[in-house]
Amino acid sequence: MTVNVTPKPLTAEAFAPYGDVIEVSGAPDMIINQGMCGRHHDRANVDFGEGRAGISLFDAKARSLPMTVALVERHPLGSQAFVPITGVPMIVVVAAAGETPGPIEAFISQPGQSINLHRNTWHGVLTPLDRDGQYIVIDRIGDGNNLVEHWFKEPVIIDVPQ
Repeated sequence: MTVNVTPKPLTAEAFAPYGDVIEVSGAPDMIINQGMCGRHHDRANVDFGEGRAGISLFDAKARSLPMTVALVERHPLGSQAFVPITGVPMIVVVAAAGETPGPIEAFISQPGQSINLHRNTWHGVLTPLDRDGQYIVIDRIGDGNNLVEHWFKEPVIIDVPQ
């Protein structure tokens, strides 16, 4: 049986069970650099366990909707953040933490939004919408297996929003 999921806008409230939406909102927490820069402080709960933070650059091929999701993955040893460099919206596919994924949800980011996935949150791969995208990925570097994949037996289709 095919599972169809309609993506919704990415908001901090809707995404909270899975991670953090990293974005500039409201007034800065502090003004720095001789008054020339507003700092929006501590916007994500990064978690690297026994590892260290790593910053990598990713080039991801464009996808379009409707889209089939073949697998989700999770990282049991640390969080993972996706920060778009090119401003391309992305489809964010997630499911609750657990041995197997819970119900799939999907979100569409807006320019200026990044995400930080909590440790063990099931998620889809980097998915820029309609054109290729480049990303800074901040995640755990260290010993141990920090990747678990779950391949779906039945198709999961991310539909075009209405």
